[in-house]
Amino acid sequence: MKITTALSVGFLLGTSYLPGAIAQQTTGTPGSPSATVTIDGKQLPPPPPEFGGAIKESAKDSKPWWPPRLVPPKGAPNVLLIMTDDQGYGVSGTFGGVIPTPALDRVANAGLRYTQFCSTALCSPTRAALITGRNHHSAGFGVISELSTGFPGYDSIITPDKATIGTILKGNGYATSWFGKNHNTPGFQYSVAGPFDQWPSGMGFDYFYGFMGGETDQWTPYLFRDHTQIFPWIGKPDYNLTTDMADEAISRMKQLDAAAPDQPFFLYYVPGGSHSPHQPKKEWIDKFKGKFDMGWNAMREQIFANQKRLGVIPANAQLTEWPADLPKWETLSAEEKKLFARQAEVYAGYTAYTDYEIGRVIQAVEDMGKLDSTLIIYIDGDNGTSPEGTLLGTPNQYTAYNGILKIPVEEQLKFYDSWGSAATYPHMAVAWSWAFDTPFKYTKQVASHFGGTRQGLAISWPSRIKDVGGIRTQFHHIIDIVPTILEATGINAPRTVNGIEQSPIEGVSMAYTFDKTNTDAVSARTTQYFEMMSNRGIYNEGWYANTTPPVAPWVLNSAMPDINAYNWELYNLNADYSQANDLAAKMPDKLKQMQALFVQEATKYNVLPLDNSSFARAIAPRPSATAGQTVFTYSGEMAGIPTGNTPNILNRSFKITANVDVPENGDGMIVTEGGRWGGYGLYMLKGVPVFDYNMLALFQARWAGDQPIPAGKHTIVFDFTYDGPGVAKGGTGVLKVDGSEVRTLQVPKTVPFLLPADETFDLGIDTRTGVNDQDYQVPFRFNGKIDNVTFNLGPTRLTATEEMKVREASARAHD
Repeated sequence: MKITTALSVGFLLGTSYLPGAIAQQTTGTPGSPSATVTIDGKQLPPPPPEFGGAIKESAKDSKPWWPPRLVPPKGAPNVLLIMTDDQGYGVSGTFGGVIPTPALDRVANAGLRYTQFCSTALCSPTRAALITGRNHHSAGFGVISELSTGFPGYDSIITPDKATIGTILKGNGYATSWFGKNHNTPGFQYSVAGPFDQWPSGMGFDYFYGFMGGETDQWTPYLFRDHTQIFPWIGKPDYNLTTDMADEAISRMKQLDAAAPDQPFFLYYVPGGSHSPHQPKKEWIDKFKGKFDMGWNAMREQIFANQKRLGVIPANAQLTEWPADLPKWETLSAEEKKLFARQAEVYAGYTAYTDYEIGRVIQAVEDMGKLDSTLIIYIDGDNGTSPEGTLLGTPNQYTAYNGILKIPVEEQLKFYDSWGSAATYPHMAVAWSWAFDTPFKYTKQVASHFGGTRQGLAISWPSRIKDVGGIRTQFHHIIDIVPTILEATGINAPRTVNGIEQSPIEGVSMAYTFDKTNTDAVSARTTQYFEMMSNRGIYNEGWYANTTPPVAPWVLNSAMPDINAYNWELYNLNADYSQANDLAAKMPDKLKQMQALFVQEATKYNVLPLDNSSFARAIAPRPSATAGQTVFTYSGEMAGIPTGNTPNILNRSFKITANVDVPENGDGMIVTEGGRWGGYGLYMLKGVPVFDYNMLALFQARWAGDQPIPAGKHTIVFDFTYDGPGVAKGGTGVLKVDGSEVRTLQVPKTVPFLLPADETFDLGIDTRTGVNDQDYQVPFRFNGKIDNVTFNLGPTRLTATEEMKVREASARAHD
């Protein structure tokens, strides 16, 4: 690397004369400790510079020289990239919804709102596209990792030829950090064994504070700092991750400002709100008491009117029809209305709470005096609102994930006052989800219709965007964010990273929309495909063709038609913003042209082979460090082993043998998996051995001795005989101490599909939530010594079809 003398570089965004396109430049005295360098960024990392001093035999005759510090181009802004979760176009007040979102308002009022911005329809595919600037299939995320298959578009691996925006900005001198949800590390790489190239640290982020997978309990989250699981809620009765994450992000920015005030930051902020479980603090729920008594149909009409008033849908836009298989509000009983209104109150509270904490992060940027020089991109949702609460909603999402789809309304009403608290893990009824996606049809998971893919977007950059409060109608996609950031920062997309040639970034920059003169500019994005589990769409210059979903996403285990048998629809979006008037029958030639274009784009971007097996593809084999293992042995204390790497006791006989040294009145957990919403634990309670089986919080089965066992070495065994074949059968458990039976019980049912994915397997301690809150409180550390614990697993007592249902349910729990 050759170091040149200092030059004055103007920042001329919007022209072809960008700092990133200029040869590297230094500022300060070359070779001094204060010298900095800006690189062209085409090769990351850049080659080391040649030593510019002089080395003689003696130090007094030699000349020292320091490599210059790498910095971004002059004038490059800080970047705050925000995205919420499971919020459709009609959720936020900023885009006409009935839930106030003042932080999103603030960004929109200081900058621009975009009314035709699209996602991929599902969590981690959208996130992979967002951070790579490539289509989700190009980045390996045609679906979530839990549904991955052995094809390039579906293996959930972001290959090294697709460097993320974190890697690019870090390589050009930015301080990078990631707060919140990470659903882009394959599930089979969650453990301490790694590898970590698919963790945030391997994707260009200096610091990670967040959770792995699709969701987590906000009161006791499955939380990591970098690669280490942490438990910050212990001793904090008012803890909630939504606030904690904002505190951590603000602290990080302040630390960076103190350490290097002139170094730009890139902060990727992706909270869990409003994905299930909906768990805001109580004061946020209270704000919405009675606000949804009008019901989902009236709310939809209200949102639609608000959207027209705000100008975030065209004046001629139509409200799409209400689906026949979702009930209308007026047909419900008084008890149903009471329950469903409560579900929406909690969802609204969670959404508003999430936006409030985002507002604190934005305010911290202003408090540091950096708001004018910060590009803020706030994406309202990674997909449409979620249908995974089923037709009735649920106080425990894990019952729905386990195929228990209809908890009676009268049972759910028992949780009315505690809905959203740590005593619930809730989701709302599907009809609310459809209504929150107004004016469009469908919900999350459905890529063919904008109810699944249309997101509100606001962008501000006070020193650059002057058309404050403006609205932009150009059609854009989540892959367009990376090139927008690169143009704004003046940084080139690299040609090589770590010696690997990079594939082209597939997005187009939206920076042309920043100027007042380009308010009505033709969209730079002319074509974009959509696909999720064979629901398909193709956009081209104002036209949109798409398949009709053969099955609604809340209908489980339905037979799917051949992919070539799907019905296709056709829309002129220039005249029909909401996909209300299907022109397929009137314009068959145009439809054929669009279908051919879809095949062309699908071939280009790794969409093939199409697969409509939906969540059933979870049965496909994928990498696992413990695949096929039936004997597991552990010793000592270990906590935080992810469920995918542990003995799976479901739908089979099993035996747990623990050789332990117990003190007088021994106490503590020997081994556990799961927690409050389902799981098991073998533990000591004041000298008494106990095995507890929590059946999804629907009932507890508890085996316990009659008296304490004496201090000393003992062998404690729990031997369970499953009543299969079949899913979720009961069985008989026998608890033994030193070969003597101390308790035998039968249970009528067992957990069918999966234990909570945001809990872990713990040995010698229970770290998150307990399987029986009446017996003990976490952390529940064993005060004796564990010589070893061995699991012996019998064969799974399932047919191939039943095994597929199990894997499908597991995948649904992670989307």
